[in-house]
Amino acid sequence: MRKYTFLIFFSSLLLVFSFPNFNFSSSFYAFVGFVPLFFALQKKSSKESFWIAYSCGFIFYLGVLYWLYHVTSVGLIILCLYLALYFGIFGFLFNKFAFTLYPSPFTIFFIPIIWTCLEWLQSHLFTGFGWASLGYTQYKNISLIQIADISGVFGVSFVIMLVNIAVYKAFKRSFREIMFAALILLMVFVYGEIKLDKKAEGDSVKVSVIQGNIPQGLKWDPDETEFIISRYIDLTRLSAFDKPDLIVWPETSFPGFFISDKDLTDRVIGLAKNVRIPILLGTNTEKGFENFNSALLISKTGELAGQYDKIHLVPFGEYVPFSDKIPILHDLVLGVLGEFTAGKEYSAFSLEPRAFSGDIKFATLICFEDMFPRMSREFVKNGARFLIVITNDAWYGKSGAAYQHTAGSVFRAIENRVPIVRCANTGYSCFIDSYGRIVDAVEENSANLFITGHKTAIIKLHNFQNK
Repeated sequence: MRKYTFLIFFSSLLLVFSFPNFNFSSSFYAFVGFVPLFFALQKKSSKESFWIAYSCGFIFYLGVLYWLYHVTSVGLIILCLYLALYFGIFGFLFNKFAFTLYPSPFTIFFIPIIWTCLEWLQSHLFTGFGWASLGYTQYKNISLIQIADISGVFGVSFVIMLVNIAVYKAFKRSFREIMFAALILLMVFVYGEIKLDKKAEGDSVKVSVIQGNIPQGLKWDPDETEFIISRYIDLTRLSAFDKPDLIVWPETSFPGFFISDKDLTDRVIGLAKNVRIPILLGTNTEKGFENFNSALLISKTGELAGQYDKIHLVPFGEYVPFSDKIPILHDLVLGVLGEFTAGKEYSAFSLEPRAFSGDIKFATLICFEDMFPRMSREFVKNGARFLIVITNDAWYGKSGAAYQHTAGSVFRAIENRVPIVRCANTGYSCFIDSYGRIVDAVEENSANLFITGHKTAIIKLHNFQNK
């Protein structure tokens, strides 16, 4: 295996650098990233193929998800050891299909199917973790990814793997696969251009997002409570001059427990009444002995108009899997921090925009819930006309995490043909149309992350019949 160490590392690095946001990253690398691995798998036993691919997968996930060490180094290693299993299984099956059971020309079809099935399984098994699906590397390649309204992100992953196989076969002096891959790519791009040629027709909503840029080390410091709440109040008053239909604060932007911390609660309620604009804010809430990560809608008259409790909690961040059976796991990963309780209802909110007579429904995804396609579909099925993602990526420092996260929102917008508003504590706060285009963002000197500010934009609601 040492003989192929270079190929394993080269493949891993190409795949890592295909994801944002490295200075030398390029989405193109994804289309050739597996080729060195395929050469490393040549003339290997099934067992060797598993471990070669497993090693490649472990390095890849460690490189893409490295920013998790800011939260938990132990959790990062455990997660990467688990996720690498899917690479190992892929290597094992690649060996069988590419070199044993189904030689060319079947390889170009079956291998991408195997990869896509494994990505789907990874996104669903054990609550799912589909953060690093290949398709997300193409989130700026707008024409290519329009097929996501049919296939989801997995269809884009299929196309990427298909091209990898074709390039590998070309090195083996078999050029039929390259022609087939070029034809598929052409069809995908034509479909995308046809979709992009359509214009969204529907109602409009004006939304303001507040990017407080509160350092993670200060968020729960009692001495910084006044600084935090004052910053959000000041930015809200500034955004109110734009006369939006809704003002959005990020995940856990409220520096306490809403309702339980009465003085802070009264200040936010008074703010909504004063600016006469509804405020959607992220906050912790309590129900008995249970704590929730919640989104609350405060109406322009200061009433609590709706609440959504986060359903999909972050493993090793908001809860520790199996810690109820092995209590020491909680102490090892989260230390003295408590755990959250998962919400149970796909609660939607109603909004009455100034330019529209009648309520428009929208839904909120908290933290990384936009990385789960099923959740967005459920909200849209329940009538949501647009989605709002409130998150706090300050945990992960100045890394690629915020941009990788945004890639998920881009795909959810295309899959459901609904615009998405992202409001993040330290960025990336932006507005995404129903075709996955990032049309506006909080920005300062060309920077989006770790800046303080607000941005107001008009989002166009897509009519479903035009999908």
